[in-house]
Formats: sequence, C-alpha cells, structure tokens
Amino acid sequence: MKSLKKQRRIQIIAAAAVTLTVATGLIGYAMSDGINLYRSPSQVSEAAPEPDEFFQLGGLVKEGSIVNGTGVAFDFVITDGAVEIPVAYVGGSPRPDLFSEGQGTIAKGWYRDGRFEAREILAKHDETYMPREVVETLRATGVYQEPGT
Repeated sequence: MKSLKKQRRIQIIAAAAVTLTVATGLIGYAMSDGINLYRSPSQVSEAAPEPDEFFQLGGLVKEGSIVNGTGVAFDFVITDGAVEIPVAYVGGSPRPDLFSEGQGTIAKGWYRDGRFEAREILAKHDETYMPREVVETLRATGVYQEPGT
C-alpha cells in the first residue's frame, strides 16, 4: 500500500511538471507576437536585423520626405539626426492625422533591402507628445530639444 501511494505521488508530480512546461511554452509563444524590439536608425545601420524580424523603428520624420503613393500607401524617411532610414508604409489604414514632418514617430515592420517596410505607424496624440523611446534616441544623438526652447 505504501509503495502505491509513493508511485501515485510521483505520477502527480510528473504530470504537474509536464503541465507547467506546456503552459509556459504556450504563454511564451502567445507573447512572441506582442514583443517588439525598439531600434533607432543608428542601431539599424550598425547591425541590420534579419529580413523576417518584426521590430519598431523610431525617430523624427525628415523634413520634405513624405511622398504620397496610391491609396493609403506613402513613403517617408525616419532620422535620429545621425542616420536616415527610408520607410515605405504598406499598411491598410490611412496616415494618422497628426503624422507630419519634423515630428516623432514609431513605425512597426521589417527592414529589408535597405528599406523599412512599415505595417503600422504610431504618431503623437497631441501637439506636445513624443514617444519616450524617440526622445531617448534623439537625446543620445544630441538632436532633441526640450519643448518651448
């Protein structure tokens, strides 16, 4: 009887370990799509990511770089003051209302053949907002100026 209890306890512990391992794997897989690394144009030029790596590219929209395409597609350039990366927006939504030249933005997509293919564009939501990551990138290159200066 004692041996049967011991064997049952080992089976329960093994089943719990397998269940925990499977649950952890499923959670990791589910979150992998939601984890997007942020990179500045300088970081992308130093070490180009793989063509199938989805990430966020942030910086300022270069003055005079927005070129409208057909439908909702458009091209522009993101810069951090040191490096410029051409971006082609290939998403399905129209350009955000507050997306403009000289403003901070974050594009989500892939870097392929020297060009960033954006699926989504995040723009500021008011006149003074700039994404934290973009501010940090611009400070590192000495381009960022505090609002009102």
